[in-house]
Amino acid sequence: MLSKLFMFEKPLGMRDTLPELYETKTYLRTEIVNEMKRWGYQMVETPTVEYYDTIGAKSAILDQQLFKLMDKQGYSLVLRPDMTAPIARLVSSSLKQTAYPIRLGYHSNLFRAQQYDGGRPAEFEQVGAELIGDGSVSADAETIALLIESLKRTGLQQFKLAIGHVGFVDALLLEIVGNKERAEVLRRFLYEKNYVGFRSHVKGLQLSSIDKKRLFGLLKLRGGNELFEQAWKLVESEQGKAALEELQELWTVLKEYGLDSFITMDLNLVLHMSYYTGTVFEVYSQELGVPLGSGGRYDELLQQFNRPAQAIGFGIRLDLLAEAVGQIAPTENRTCVIFSRERRAEAIGQARQLREEGQIVVLQDLNGIANVDQMSEDYDDILYVIGKSKQGGQADE
Repeated sequence: MLSKLFMFEKPLGMRDTLPELYETKTYLRTEIVNEMKRWGYQMVETPTVEYYDTIGAKSAILDQQLFKLMDKQGYSLVLRPDMTAPIARLVSSSLKQTAYPIRLGYHSNLFRAQQYDGGRPAEFEQVGAELIGDGSVSADAETIALLIESLKRTGLQQFKLAIGHVGFVDALLLEIVGNKERAEVLRRFLYEKNYVGFRSHVKGLQLSSIDKKRLFGLLKLRGGNELFEQAWKLVESEQGKAALEELQELWTVLKEYGLDSFITMDLNLVLHMSYYTGTVFEVYSQELGVPLGSGGRYDELLQQFNRPAQAIGFGIRLDLLAEAVGQIAPTENRTCVIFSRERRAEAIGQARQLREEGQIVVLQDLNGIANVDQMSEDYDDILYVIGKSKQGGQADE
């Protein structure tokens, strides 16, 4: 009974990919990878399974979301939950002789265990890029520009990229509430985009009316270049001011790329990854209620692998992108050559010739078809090679 119960079920969060979605994802992936290559990014792969102490503990993914295994030697392993930490390991080991900056791209399946009521995939494909060893604003702008241009190549029409800065949020919150613990409570509200909860919590804090007004002002810092004037009035610390200077320069560089129409500055943006240290960003499409991609600067992660370097990268969820694009990949005509046993050799030769001409050809024995009419609906063209051979004086039926 138990075997029958699970015969057609999949583990929690796992999904089948049917042909139409598979072809769409393949098309989208190819377009993005080709764009990254045009920008000089080299593609890499990392193992599906990594050591827990190396990757699991440094990935910034919650421990309860990790798929854990044990090898024969008793070492704890994990299915890779993200790609930033594995690439940091790769750069610090196999590519340790390669000079910075290093530009790498990838497309990989990631694994994160989900709650029973989460409704999210536990396995999903991500396409992304990492620029390692360059801490300049130009590197930030290149990464964001590459992300935008990659999405444009896929045919995605309406999307916006929200940009914030970890340094600005951290500095402002710490200035006002005084310690990291109290600041972290407010950060959590921002990460969850629970602005009602943020306001309610601020009202209950023992702060001056001026400081409360500054915190409420943080929620208003969304828009274009004009919001920087408001932001300068809120922050006092050198860390906060330095973050604003970086963001203003970033805005200028993105205008030079001609991509400012895709950009929204969001200075209360907070992402879940704890290793982000500077510029962060998320991509939103009007077709989705969740971000389809995100990224940011992580200048301290590489030093955990004994090869310190500043770095920035992004990742795009391929399943969400396919949903946002809302169209299947361009399809090619499919031809089916149906043959009878006595003309099998002739049919094989005909199928081979058509394939050499670039056509997609299915070679099908007539005896293996239960319903010819029903099967024929799946193909654009049907060629019958049945009956007596032409040499016997009878034409194709």
